[in-house]
Formats: sequence, C-alpha cells, structure tokens
Amino acid sequence: MKKVILSIATATLLFLGTGISNAQVKLPPTSSSQTITQGLGIKDIVLTYQRPNKNNRAVFGSLVPYGEVWRTGANNIPSITFAEEVSIEGNKVPAGTYGLFTIPHKNEWTIILSKNVKQWGAYQYNKSEDLLRFNVKPQTLAENVETFTIAFEDVTTKSTKVTLAWEKTKVGFNITTDQSKEILSNIDQAMLGENKPYLHAAQYYLNNDLDLKKAVEWIKKGDEGNTSAPHLKYWKAKILDKAGDKAGARQAAKEGIEMATKLNNPEYIKMNTEALKAIK
Repeated sequence: MKKVILSIATATLLFLGTGISNAQVKLPPTSSSQTITQGLGIKDIVLTYQRPNKNNRAVFGSLVPYGEVWRTGANNIPSITFAEEVSIEGNKVPAGTYGLFTIPHKNEWTIILSKNVKQWGAYQYNKSEDLLRFNVKPQTLAENVETFTIAFEDVTTKSTKVTLAWEKTKVGFNITTDQSKEILSNIDQAMLGENKPYLHAAQYYLNNDLDLKKAVEWIKKGDEGNTSAPHLKYWKAKILDKAGDKAGARQAAKEGIEMATKLNNPEYIKMNTEALKAIK
C-alpha cells in the first residue's frame, strides 16, 4: 500500500512539474517592434520593423557584415505599404506591400525592395523576387544610435525621406508622389455639394501655384459674412497679396487683427500682423 501511495504521489509531482514547464509565459522581446503610419499628401505609408539594440557591440562590418544581404533590423524583415503608386529615388513603385532588405558597405549601401514580404531574416532571400534595387551613400553620425531606427524625415505634401540609423551610420532614400489630378478632381466634386470647401480649396491653389483667380473667388465666398474667424482673414490677405490686390490684402489683415483682438486670440493677432507687414 505504501508503494502504491508513493507511486501516485510521484506521478502527481511529475505531472505538475511537466505542466509548469510547458506553461506559456509572456516576456518582452529582445528586439521591440514598431509600426509607423506616415501621411504623404492624402494617402498613408505604413512601415513595420523590428528594433535591435547595439548593446556595446560593434555593428556594421562586424555584427552586420559588409557586402551581405541584411534583414535590416531583427527577426522579420521590415514591411512597407504604399496606398498608391509612388516614386522611390525616381523609380515607379506600384501600390502594395513590400519587404525591405539592405546590403551595407562602408561607403555605399544597396537598398532592396522585395515582392516577398513574409520572411524571417535574410536566409531565404531570392534576388529574383526583387522589385527594385538602388544605391545610396551612408552618412557618419557624431553620436551613437543605440536602438536601430527607421524614420520618416523632411515630410512635405509631395515627398518624404526614409532614414535608417544605427550605431554611427545613417542612410536614407526619397519617396515622392503626385496626387494633383486626384486632389483637383476631389475639389471639383466637393464644389458641387452643399458644404463647399472654399477655404481649403483656396489654400491648396495658393500653396501649389494654381489658378489665383479661382483662389480669390473661393476665399472671398468663404469669407462672406465672417465676423469671428480671423484665420479666414489671414488666408484672404495672403491670397489677395499674391494675386496683386495689395489694398484688399491690407484690409483683410487689419480686419483679422481686429477680430482676433476681440476674441483674445494671440495666435491670429500675430499671424495677421505678420501678413500685414509682408504686404509690399
């Protein structure tokens, strides 16, 4: 009987021990994951990548060998999604999701956009799956970057720069887009509706050197009856000034200052004052 009891107890302990060893424990990953959504004009770019740390290691030329295809981070290769066709360093890239590989060299890097985004590491890299390859020059940084970082810099309505930085090395490539046809079509369509986007349409025409007569017409309509919107007066002053109506521009800026003062709005007191000073 004692032997039976002992056997049962031993089996129970073994079962419990096995259960504990197989339990799922949530632990922080060694390399963190980051997803960035960057607006470019009226569309988005979405980038997901893994971020290893330097951890006192020599990186380029050692941890990351020169002349070999690199996964560009840790674990899965980065994925980058374009909602529409873009140009990367002058090369057309259709809308879609792509994988990002690189080949670092001391004085030049190769950037690779792959049609196969679902890859862990660069072990299964296949050159035949390349969509695009181009070379860029690396830049030496004054300070160490501890955590591998991909970022969008110098963002405008038509372009941005993707930069990769780690250790004391930084490389980047340019992305541009031309959405003018779609935007102008959207404006024309919106102008047929009840809530006409006079201000935003006039701003777009001003900022993109388009038909100033239309911009003047729209900002004047948007400003009709305005008694408490100094931002409209500010844009009216800028548009009329560019269109050559200096007297109208000065009047709009002065009205904007007066409105903003009554509303205790220091931001548009300042902006309308600056607009007034800029009118020559």
